[in-house]
Amino acid sequence: MITFQELREKKIKGMPPGEHVFGGKMKGVSVMIHKTDEGMFCLYLDNEKLDEYPTLARAKKSAEEFVKAAKGK
Repeated sequence: MITFQELREKKIKGMPPGEHVFGGKMKGVSVMIHKTDEGMFCLYLDNEKLDEYPTLARAKKSAEEFVKAAKGK
């Protein structure tokens, strides 16, 4: 029987749409930021879209805050 994790990984293959402007890991969490055609910056954590931000700096700061809150410390 297929697990939820396997199903989720099959669905999220490849890069999200938009121009890739930032990528890396923060405390073991994969972080990607893509710029959309509308000029917004989409934040993806572990290949799941979190939110859109008007600036790259705000998207990076939100990623740090979210990972810090999720991982603790």
